[in-house]
Amino acid sequence: MTAGTAGWLPLSAGERSVAIEVLVHGPLSRTELARRLGLSPGSLTRLTKPLIESNLLIEAAEAEAPAEARQGRPSQPLDVVADSGSFLGFKITEDTVYCVVTTLRSHIVARHDRPLTTHDPAEVADLLGAMTAELAAEHPRIAGIGIGVGGFVRDRAVVGESPFLLWRDVPLAELVEERTGLPVVVENDVAALVEAETWFGAGRGLDRFAVLTIGAGIGYGLVLGGKRVSCAEEDRGFGRHWIVDPSGPLTPDGRRGSAVSLLTIPNIRYQVQAATGRDRTYEEILALAAAGDPMPARVIGEAARALGTLVAQISNFVMPQRILLAGEGVGLMDVAGETVEETIRDNRHPLAAPVDLETKVSDFHDWARGAAVLAIKVLVLGSAEA
Repeated sequence: MTAGTAGWLPLSAGERSVAIEVLVHGPLSRTELARRLGLSPGSLTRLTKPLIESNLLIEAAEAEAPAEARQGRPSQPLDVVADSGSFLGFKITEDTVYCVVTTLRSHIVARHDRPLTTHDPAEVADLLGAMTAELAAEHPRIAGIGIGVGGFVRDRAVVGESPFLLWRDVPLAELVEERTGLPVVVENDVAALVEAETWFGAGRGLDRFAVLTIGAGIGYGLVLGGKRVSCAEEDRGFGRHWIVDPSGPLTPDGRRGSAVSLLTIPNIRYQVQAATGRDRTYEEILALAAAGDPMPARVIGEAARALGTLVAQISNFVMPQRILLAGEGVGLMDVAGETVEETIRDNRHPLAAPVDLETKVSDFHDWARGAAVLAIKVLVLGSAEA
């Protein structure tokens, strides 16, 4: 597939492996690249030639290469042409569309957000088309679009179900392609975030890596062998059935004592309102809990223990090298991080290695960047396992 206006050609499996290695770890000397991929010098030359001719790779200045790549006979390292094309990443929430423009290496060069006043699929696609047109005026080499949606997505094209947008069987990729003339990839937003973190973030270079997101819902992604594990049940609301405390609270959105009931922002707010009669924002509840207000402190404490239990269970069964905690609910760690860590230890073997838990304080532009990375991976590199 040719991606947008950049003129890249379809890649063979060998060319794809070279391009990905340079994209994620470059610039790399030919010697180092051949060593990493187990290729002979002749095979590497054959595979890199079309990548250079299509302007996907370039022979960079030697000074740009890492020191270990410059040992021995001088050679020009290979690097990607990061600005050879731009990519749009959209993250659609209930009330806002967040958008970023990235380079081929996923560096964000622009942000553009618009309020979402309707959930009608055609009107949402109209909005994405208008935002694309605005950004294309300043970034004329847009090569593709990635869209992240909370919900179940089929074939990277159809939103099978989105509880936040009340969508079912919406052909979003087709709708946006009709309005933009650009290739479009649609994916579950957590899956897109996992892809971005695997290539360019906390999971870079790791064999076993997990992502847990908390916010309006709960998301989970797993990477094994350096590749995201996809499954048919992805984002089917597993958190409602992940029982953390069988005697825990029953909320409108989740089974009794489930991770969703205890840990999501809407249900934390519901519990505080039900007990106090006052509707508080999540930030207000965190501040009250930190100040020792009894009911918010109790609810946040239960949420912290639920989070610690989830992290411990993931560690016990998956044994990841690192777990990334992300999402708009991570402020919980600032207020009750010690409770989370204590609960993790209580649910792990006494001699188990400490859990490498990394907290990512971010906004929805990181999720939009994840969608852009999916576009890069699928539309440019043709990576089937994305």
